[in-house]
Amino acid sequence: MESGPEIFAGAVFALFGAALLVWTGVRLRRGEPVADGVNRVASATVASLAAALAPVLGGYCLTRL
Repeated sequence: MESGPEIFAGAVFALFGAALLVWTGVRLRRGEPVADGVNRVASATVASLAAALAPVLGGYCLTRL
């Protein structure tokens, strides 16, 4: 019964990371800024790192079952 929160957290991290990676890629492909008022390269780098880290955390949560 204690594995319910781990499954939920793992799924949320994985879905968020995938969605953020797709969103960042679409914004960059269209030439639109990822974040307003921030250097385009810096904001794309930070968003991509967060998008890559989220599924890793999700996988960690799911392997802790």
